[in-house]
Amino acid sequence: MKPSHTDINTRLPEGPRVWAVGALCHAIADALESRFNPVAVAGEMTGFSRAASGHCYFSLKDASGQLRCAMFRRSASLLDFVPRDGEKVEVRGRLGVYEPRGELQLIVESLTRAGQGSLFEQFLLLKARLEAQGLFDAARKRALPAMPRGIGVVTSLGAAALHDVVTALQRRVPHIPVVIAPASVQGDNAPRELVRSLESLYDLSQGKVPRGGEAPAMDVILLVRGGGAMEDLWGFNDEQLAHTIAASPVPVISGVGHETDFTIADFVADLRAPTPTAAAELVSASTESYLRNLDEVQARLRKSLTHTLEREAQHVDHIAARLGRPSGATARQRARLDALQQSLQHAMGRNLQAHQHALSLLQDHFPRATRQGLQRLHDSCGRAELRLRALDPALILQRGYAWLTQEDGKPITTVGQVHAGQNLSATLADGTVDLRVQNARHN
Repeated sequence: MKPSHTDINTRLPEGPRVWAVGALCHAIADALESRFNPVAVAGEMTGFSRAASGHCYFSLKDASGQLRCAMFRRSASLLDFVPRDGEKVEVRGRLGVYEPRGELQLIVESLTRAGQGSLFEQFLLLKARLEAQGLFDAARKRALPAMPRGIGVVTSLGAAALHDVVTALQRRVPHIPVVIAPASVQGDNAPRELVRSLESLYDLSQGKVPRGGEAPAMDVILLVRGGGAMEDLWGFNDEQLAHTIAASPVPVISGVGHETDFTIADFVADLRAPTPTAAAELVSASTESYLRNLDEVQARLRKSLTHTLEREAQHVDHIAARLGRPSGATARQRARLDALQQSLQHAMGRNLQAHQHALSLLQDHFPRATRQGLQRLHDSCGRAELRLRALDPALILQRGYAWLTQEDGKPITTVGQVHAGQNLSATLADGTVDLRVQNARHN
């Protein structure tokens, strides 16, 4: 007997459960929450963007996959660096599903550079300790010599920075001797070798040379290397190196990395240059500039002497007019004027000859006459630059401080200006963060 349709339907297996889309997304999100969270992921950042709300969106990728991420404003405000595409990062957060689109996403609660989180913490701890010891104080910074007798350079012999520095010095001040003290600028041995090379230059600057040897006088030292990742520059974040730089008998210029790179050596040195080439240029005012200054001095002297002669001649003419032409006094005054003119011309000739002789000496040696004046001007500019830098509000913000304002832009200076629930804005070094006051307490 053939089965009826009713029999066939009763034997067919039941079909899968039919889900509503939103319910399925919610169930998947629950499964992810219970199975994986919390989760830590490492990968390369791509597609980073920051919305007007302060929320950040990006993706993490590696060779075999990609994961969409969202970082809300509260967590993004705690970042101590500006994320960029291509950076290796480590994130911690919660996996979930963005139900309106049915997309898997990671809600990021913390984000650090991969491999640099611990290094950066070490950097901040060492920086705080050395700052408390006074190694960064502006008062201990020394002005650079206007005309150094010798320049010391500490870097690797194979570094591109050495070529840049030597090229700049040869072009601008070929007459100034340069002493190179080689040292590793990367790796575990770098701090120890940098300290040893600096100390060897300190000895030379104080006239301590091996028996039978000689060395030029040295008035400034350049500590340089090219740019790189934080790990590459880590040798310059050494406590012993910092104390060695602070103990230098002559000014030290730090030219480590690119303009955006900062190391402990930069904070301790008497002056930080944005690049190695810039460090060389800071201590190498060109000979042409001194020759131009001497030409200006000579021109002013010539003009002054000429003006003196003209004034005296006019004075004699007035006297002659009062005495009358037949007067013998006029003849005497004219004779005196002629003698005075000859004397002035002779004096001007001697002065011009002396300054021409000084000019010829300047082609081989810097002028002693202008040296002290240029030194004072340079010292004054250096001190003014340090004061301006110390007053730069952007530097204060970069050290972790923030500028609080009310919604109408008025600054917040006391606790009494705020109340719970009030909206504030905090200006940081790289942007503005919107805040809401939860509680206000007086000390």
